[in-house]
Order: sequence, then C-alpha cells, then structure tokens
Amino acid sequence: MAGGRSGVTHLRGPRLLNQAVKLSATDLKSALVREAATLGFDCIGVTDPGALGNAGKYFREFLDDGAHGDMDWLAAQPERRMDPRVLWPGVRSIIMLGFNYGPDDNPLALLEKRTRGAISAYAQGDDYHDVIKKRLKTLARWLVAASGEDVKVFIDTAAVMEKPLAQAAGLGWQGKHTNLVSREFGSWLFLGAIFTAAELPRDTADTDHCGSCNACQEICPTAAFPAPYKLDARRCISYLTIESKGPIPREFRKSIGNRIYGCDDCLAVCPWNKFAQKGRETKLAARAELRAPALAELARLDDAAFRALFSKSPVKRIGRDRFVRNVLIAIGNAGDAALATEAERLLEDASPLVRGAAVWALSQLMKREKFDALAARASKSEADESVRQEWLQAS
Repeated sequence: MAGGRSGVTHLRGPRLLNQAVKLSATDLKSALVREAATLGFDCIGVTDPGALGNAGKYFREFLDDGAHGDMDWLAAQPERRMDPRVLWPGVRSIIMLGFNYGPDDNPLALLEKRTRGAISAYAQGDDYHDVIKKRLKTLARWLVAASGEDVKVFIDTAAVMEKPLAQAAGLGWQGKHTNLVSREFGSWLFLGAIFTAAELPRDTADTDHCGSCNACQEICPTAAFPAPYKLDARRCISYLTIESKGPIPREFRKSIGNRIYGCDDCLAVCPWNKFAQKGRETKLAARAELRAPALAELARLDDAAFRALFSKSPVKRIGRDRFVRNVLIAIGNAGDAALATEAERLLEDASPLVRGAAVWALSQLMKREKFDALAARASKSEADESVRQEWLQAS
C-alpha cells in the first residue's frame, strides 16, 4: 500500500515553434512507446483524463465506509483522486506505464516455513519508487523535448488512481482483489503515470477477465474482501503490517502467520500468473538476505542494524519498532518454543509497541504456568498502559 508522501514532479517544456519537423500526434506516440521500451518499461498505454468512469464513485464509498483505516492521506482532498483534471487542469493525456517485477518463485511456498519471515515480493529488492521514478523522469524529459508541452510525473505516492487509469489505458483490469491484472504479466506490475499537456492518441481500455474465479477472495487469511472488487484495508495484512502504527488487533494475529511485511496471497493465487514472467530489473530482484530471513535474527535488530539491512528497501520506511512488532507476531505463530527466548528478551525493549507484541508472542509459545508466573512479575513493573493490557488479555 502507498504512503502519503508527495509524488509529483512537474517539468515545463519550451514551445518548439522553430522545430523544423514537428511530429504528428500519432508519430509522437509511436516514438514514445519505443523510448519507454528502451528505458525498460514493459507496457505503456494512453488514456483520457476523464476516463475514470465509476472509479471515483467507488472510491468515495470506500472512504465513507471507513475502509481506508488510518490512511488519512487517502481521504485528504478526495476530489483530486477522483478527477485528474482537478489535480492538474492542464492535463490533456495520461500515459500509464507498467514495470514487471514478477518473482522467480511462488510467494505462497514460504508460508510453510514458519520460523522464517515472509516479505512481500515487491519489497525484497530496492525501493521501486526510486528505481522507476528515475526512468519516468527520463521519459518525461524526452517527451517535453519532443512535444514542447508540460508534464507531471507520478509514481504511487500522489493523488492518482493508477489502477483504474491503467485499465482505461489498456494495461490490464482491476481484478476482484482490486489490484491490476495483466494477461501478459499476471499480478506483478508496478505502475507509473505521466500527465501531459500534449494531445496523444488513446488506447482501448481493457475489460474484466476474472470470470467466475474467486481464488483471490477465498485465499485471503483475514477476509479483507467483503465482496468482489471491494477491499476493507483495515483487515488487509499489507495494511496491518505496513500502514498500521499501533498494536495489531488480536483478532488478526494468528491469521498473519509469518508475514512480516505485506502479503502476496491474493496476487500469487491468481490463475493469470501462469502467463507471468520473471522481472528483468536486477535492482528490483530479491536480495538473498530478504528471501526467507530467520525470525530469530530479525528479532535481534536494533535501529542501526535495521537500517543497514533494509538500506534502499521500502521496508525501511516503517521503522525498526513496527517491523520488530511484525516479527514478534510471526514468532508467536511459529510454533517453536525455542523462539520464546527472543520474545522474552524483548520484554525489556524501549518501545511499548515491541514489548506488547513480545507479550503476545510469549503467550503463544510458553506453557501456561510459566507464562502466568512471568505475567505476575512483569505486569507490575510495566509503565505503559497498552502493554499492561496485553498482559491482562493474555493471562
């Protein structure tokens, strides 16, 4: 899930009135497609700024239901998301680009290795915002030079509804899990957008190819889909492990399993992935140390070690305390009593968020008598009310 950071770059172009041969709109688009391929983009399409259709209505319902949880940045100025022309009145064409990050193995297989942490496939390499935005800017500069028109560049962190715009541009369709699905790349596409004042030929919108399949909804461990094409982010493991800043609600902890950053279940189970391809960009490829890290080692990370391990990774943005909270939930689900030592040590951590998660992990791993004896001692010296509540609820 995206954060609330500003994600717009505005490039102004000189009007090339003295250009000897000005490209036609059709030739400009053809050259744009070739340039995008040279920069490593896997697919490209152009749509109209007014092509969102009912997407804005569904987004408003999502907000009205409170399904965005604590992601207040989603609810800020929603009209800017619901109509790109509000975000930038000068936009005449929207270019949507896809970048394949297909994993080289099945993310679901790691869920059986309960003493190992499962990090979402997109976060096992360098931060895609950094990798892709550089190429978007390069392409945008080329377009400014070729067309003489202004552009704005977006990559996931601004008020842009990328997925419905990508469907309108023909890159794929929003599946029942609300993510984009491509017939060529399955579920594994990063999306970027270039808004331009240039008038470009439009591509044909893709149509829904989910049919009667409900695999993505059926596999969701926390029942985050109240209906097809609807997501309740408050129940989504990606939201719970990335966006949620407080203790993870008790009702979801067992369902999280060993997922310590994000969740790929609804993506990985999609039948269209049989056509998916392994991503080509080495910077986005999984680092060996992040493929299946040992929970015991992750529990020992202090802030400096956390920052070193996740340098250039999107994982770094949630901070050490939230990450170790996630690791402790996974430790509690691991079924390995030997990991209780790691959780017990973290009862002395400086962060109440970490201490509270350690209490829950111990309640799952320790024998009842030993845990109750520990609780009787530790709860008396605990100063934080949220951690005291964890002791009370676990006893």
